[in-house]
Amino acid sequence: MNRRLLLMLITLSLSGCDNGDNTANNAGFAGLGQDADGFQHAQPNQALNVSGDFPQAHAAHPDYRIEWWYLTANLEDGTGKPLGLQWTLFRQALMPPSERPEPTPWAADQLWMAHMAISQGEQHQVAERFGRSHSQADLSQTHDAQAGVTASPFQAWLDDWQLKASEEADNTDFNHLTLTAYSGEGESRFGYTLELTAEGPLVLHGNKGFSQKAANGQGSMYYSQPFWQIEGDVTLNGETKTVSGRGWLDREWSSQLLDARQSGWDWFSIHLDDGHKLMAFQLRGGGDSEKEPGTDYRSGTWISPQGDATPLATDDLTLTPLATSAVAGRDVPTRWRLEVPSAGLDMHIEAPHADRWMTTSVPYWEGEVVVNDHASGEPLGEGYLEMTGY
Repeated sequence: MNRRLLLMLITLSLSGCDNGDNTANNAGFAGLGQDADGFQHAQPNQALNVSGDFPQAHAAHPDYRIEWWYLTANLEDGTGKPLGLQWTLFRQALMPPSERPEPTPWAADQLWMAHMAISQGEQHQVAERFGRSHSQADLSQTHDAQAGVTASPFQAWLDDWQLKASEEADNTDFNHLTLTAYSGEGESRFGYTLELTAEGPLVLHGNKGFSQKAANGQGSMYYSQPFWQIEGDVTLNGETKTVSGRGWLDREWSSQLLDARQSGWDWFSIHLDDGHKLMAFQLRGGGDSEKEPGTDYRSGTWISPQGDATPLATDDLTLTPLATSAVAGRDVPTRWRLEVPSAGLDMHIEAPHADRWMTTSVPYWEGEVVVNDHASGEPLGEGYLEMTGY
């Protein structure tokens, strides 16, 4: 399968543009509620158990339609200058399990896409790769598949981009990982080699890992490791810098992530300076149409410094866009007010640099944000914001 065909298939499948118009294509990753017949579905009764379902939950789930391993990081270089980065591996099933071809060197029923980005000041470097595999391929050795994810020892890769257990880690360890990804040649080469150390537990979102995404009940299996401490080297503009800071890894799989009425999402991961953390998102559309037609669906998790998680429902948080910026020919909200009354939070969240558009085959906005108290302006923390559908 050549790269052009692979790109076309991934773009069509992820953007959900099989309805004959360009609405879903403009919505980025929206449309992910379509074509789910025959796949396994995330359900509220599929509760994850940290002591029983791991480390296997870190691996791929090919019977589900979509899945990702998504790392963002707020770092500083040796001079104290902020630097943000992203590394994401996406898996997309081409067909339900019952329609899979027999594994051969040319057969593939899983498509893979990986994104990486480095952001510092006005600079925003982005790269993308594609791969394919068969769901029954032997993944015990990385050379047996171009892309894949194994649980023991943990390894997620597409070609030589990889997030894996550190060499000294045992086969079940997910607390010490190494991330390596580079793109380009010569002075245009950029990328990173990073060591990740978890200083807190995994966090299950929603109902013990089932994260509802619309009022009609559909959703995903979703957990995070929000306690990464990161150290390593980042290369940008031909210069290699030593960096350190905090990271957040999201793991999610589903077959109907969104409702057909939903046009995109706004997702926040926040590290507060007092040790608390917050995940919050809103899906534009898909709210309770009987109570309030056309409303958005919101959810989140309030996380203590020790890793205790408190689920937040739609009525528990408010997300209000305050200002937009012109980015890539569209208006994107880059200043927000986020309120969680039960936690005493009223935050002003702003992207210091608006031009964080991911110029990938399915484009979206992804960038670092700073967090201040809405009333006083006192600094509270930092994080990442992802927005699709603009």
